[in-house]
Amino acid sequence: MADYFKNWFQRVSATQAEQPHWITPLVTVTPRLEEEVRYDVYREELSNGHILDVFGTGKGLELIPAEHVEVIVALPSWETEDVSPNKHGWADQTFLLKYRWLSANEENGNYILTTFLGLSAPWGDETFTSHHYAWTPTIAFGKGWGDFDIQSTAGVSIPDNGVVANEAGTPVSLNTTFQYRLLKVIWPELETNYTYYPNGEHAYKNQLLLTPGVVLGRFPIWERAALTVGAGYQIAVTSDPLVRNNLILSGRVPF
Repeated sequence: MADYFKNWFQRVSATQAEQPHWITPLVTVTPRLEEEVRYDVYREELSNGHILDVFGTGKGLELIPAEHVEVIVALPSWETEDVSPNKHGWADQTFLLKYRWLSANEENGNYILTTFLGLSAPWGDETFTSHHYAWTPTIAFGKGWGDFDIQSTAGVSIPDNGVVANEAGTPVSLNTTFQYRLLKVIWPELETNYTYYPNGEHAYKNQLLLTPGVVLGRFPIWERAALTVGAGYQIAVTSDPLVRNNLILSGRVPF
């Protein structure tokens, strides 16, 4: 057990050396395995015109405990909505497990294939909890060509009570990021973030958000620690979206 922790960073470095070295996008969950602390903030304009501020957005501590494996333990998000009276409280707790099946770094093919299993636990305040556990199996992949890369995910959220009318249902999410590296540390990107609701409260609705943005990093801080920051703006391009637009700020400390 002592050797396990003693060799932790050596194992992390060896694992990451076998995959592409792209930057993590703003919204799309990267198929890469990352070890970092991350905190994001959203300011969403909802379809009803209200503003929802989300601090944390399901991000938190990301660790690589074993070869090919990453675990994310999110910090619970604090949310506020400008209704009268004001709504505020903690959102549900989320976890994510990644397993990387295939990967090659830039010198050996520049690609990656990973699967995720997400869990949302209904531990939030009454105002923002979903009241149900939900599992989200996802497949993620990426391919790079020189300084350009594409990272993409496809997943479905499955609540523990199955498909229930007037509740969350089983939304399907498709996210793709087109990314380019400039001057080694500037990563402009364009994301497409699509969700389709086949059932539940929003049955047969779909939403496509375009997300232009930029991520800057990784800037060395001390030894293994670095700093990465990013910002973007989501814009709904489908009619009757749940979210009209969204300002995104992101901060990460990879280590």
